[in-house]
Amino acid sequence: MLHDRDLTPELLEWKDTIRQVAVDKGLDFFEVLFEMVDYDEMNMIAAYGGFPIRYPHWRWGMQFEELQKQYSYGMAKIYELVINNDPCYAYLMRCNPLVDQKLVMSHVYGHSDFFKNNAWFGRTNRKMVDTIANHAVRINRYIDEHGKDEVEQFIDVCLSVENLLDIHSPYFTEKVKITEDQADKERLEAKAARISTRNYMEDYINPPDVLAKEKQQIIDKIEEAENFPPDPQKDVLLFLLHHGKLRSWQRDVLSIVRNEAYYFAPQGMTKIMNEGWASFWHSNIMTGGILDSSELIDYADHHAGTMGGGSGKLNPYKLGIELFRDIERRWNSGQHGPEWESCEDSHGRVDWDLKENKGLEKIYSIRSTHNDITFIDEFMTEEFAVQQNLYTYKFDKSQSQYVLESRDFRDVKNRLLDQLSNAGRPQIHVLDGNYGNRGDLLLDHVWTGTPLKLDYARSTLENLEKLWGRPVHLRTQIDGKVKIFGYNGSRHEERNES
Repeated sequence: MLHDRDLTPELLEWKDTIRQVAVDKGLDFFEVLFEMVDYDEMNMIAAYGGFPIRYPHWRWGMQFEELQKQYSYGMAKIYELVINNDPCYAYLMRCNPLVDQKLVMSHVYGHSDFFKNNAWFGRTNRKMVDTIANHAVRINRYIDEHGKDEVEQFIDVCLSVENLLDIHSPYFTEKVKITEDQADKERLEAKAARISTRNYMEDYINPPDVLAKEKQQIIDKIEEAENFPPDPQKDVLLFLLHHGKLRSWQRDVLSIVRNEAYYFAPQGMTKIMNEGWASFWHSNIMTGGILDSSELIDYADHHAGTMGGGSGKLNPYKLGIELFRDIERRWNSGQHGPEWESCEDSHGRVDWDLKENKGLEKIYSIRSTHNDITFIDEFMTEEFAVQQNLYTYKFDKSQSQYVLESRDFRDVKNRLLDQLSNAGRPQIHVLDGNYGNRGDLLLDHVWTGTPLKLDYARSTLENLEKLWGRPVHLRTQIDGKVKIFGYNGSRHEERNES
């Protein structure tokens, strides 16, 4: 049986109390196991992405050092850390006062409820703690076999392209995956025509080099019939796994990086909702009987610190909790639907209250089905944007600083949705795996109005060439013209599309 680790009797008692309050309020979560850690341990776990064990790589050390400096200089402090797993693992800082421990436990139960019930987490691995540990064992074995430098350099390459995924594929493209697997099966089973003969004549009648050549010709015909690929492929890493010129250990490492990237993807897709939901419930639980009167000032100070933010910075905690509160208020009072939308009487809108009291029911429903994009698109209103003082800004070269650009609701909403689309990263698809009939790889940058950062694009092409094993090309737009950038293993090329 699993237990909490190093919690004092007082904290165990508060955990049981907070857990019961959360259940009474309707939260439905994985069992949560808390562990006490000091700030060095907390920063190490945070650097590992919330996991106690990861495969060895300099990235984790760099993130640890950054967190250590932020904590030492008082620039940042990690209050809570929780893992999407069944059971859920969460961490408490030993040095935190009791009021902070109660706040964190309340917040964690909100996260665990979100992990368990939000549809976008429904396809994630609920035993990822064990899987991550297994990944570490496999990569350590490759380090023993091939050397630390070679393996770490290959991991560098894989991590540089870990975002070239189709984040929606776990939910909508099962048929495509089956088709791809079937194509792989046909390639593996492809055999050249053999002539029956006695064993001692085998090498003369059926020369191995001839059979290998005929088998490759069959595979080539399969690729041609597929129109390689038949449609643009959004999951670039999957395409590289199937078709890149990789050694077996490299293919496994790339699959590990891809597997972990898909696990973390829903967290990027629901950052505002997830943090807003957890903050909504820690506020509700703490002020609903858990908070002692002597702790009120400290709680208000720490809660306000979490909800605050510098000028021009979007705080997902603040935006999420305020939007959930706004939805709860509107569905309690009936301020939604065609009748409400058509009301032009400003006084009538202020006093509008149909006493529907369906606010909690509505936000629970939203928590189960939405991600950040649909959450913002469907429920952020113009009134909400004005109340929250939302605006867009831009960099003014003449003043060498950022300045306010627009307070128009449409501008604000569209800018926010653009930032949330694909987590603000460019969308790259595979167009052709036999570009120019030379076995080159052609990628397409799906144009959304934002140009690529060319220095990053060129570095990415260099790493993709190492995974593909042949020259790699990228199609994009610059100043209204379609250009193709390429890298052949030794030099970069740039030309207009003919």
